[in-house]
Amino acid sequence: HTMIEKPVANDLVEADQLIDAFDRAGVVGCVGHVERFNPAIRSMRERIAAGDLGDLYQISTRRQGPFVGRVTDIGVMKDLGTHDIDLAMWLVGEPITAVSARTAHRMGRDHEDLASVTSVFTGGVVGNHVVNWISPFKERLVQVTGERGTFVADTITADLTYWANGETLSDWAPLLHSRGVTEGDVIRYSIPKPEPLVSELEAFRDAILGIRSDVVSLEEGRNVLAVAEACLES
Repeated sequence: HTMIEKPVANDLVEADQLIDAFDRAGVVGCVGHVERFNPAIRSMRERIAAGDLGDLYQISTRRQGPFVGRVTDIGVMKDLGTHDIDLAMWLVGEPITAVSARTAHRMGRDHEDLASVTSVFTGGVVGNHVVNWISPFKERLVQVTGERGTFVADTITADLTYWANGETLSDWAPLLHSRGVTEGDVIRYSIPKPEPLVSELEAFRDAILGIRSDVVSLEEGRNVLAVAEACLES
């Protein structure tokens, strides 16, 4: 039984070899996309599944900060970007079917250090993802907008905030049509905040014991890698 740090492999050929090997061996293989176990993200997903946002329209992520010197073999897309690709597909509950991306090299390294991605999901949800290693401050935000409002998760603090769509009260019809959505109630939820890495390792243990299976599968890791490679190709 093995947990592989993300990304699942260097390329899709190696990912397929891993999937085949674990299938033949009959053991648990999973990928360490630890952000799935962030309390704010898990609470957000439960509330989305319960219909709190209604139909989903857009998901936006920002993951940026100073360069980490230990990363030498890949660029920011496969390192940081794979977190948000995985979270986006997990939260929306659909695969990404198309991407358009721009990358740049600003630090003199062989690999890209910033990327801006627009993604499209099966059901028409649009995604926007910004990742870089050139920002002097660290930011980790996931925002999902639907017909009833917006969830914003800060995965550094594990805070989840809900911005509800409000109702504009007026008998002036042209004003109502021009204003669109207005700000309603704003709620920051009080949620339990276990350590994400502990939760991830407990899920791995329980998958081995056959108790539950909410680890990130090798197949899911391969799908994330496929999107990351499409972004780089774009």
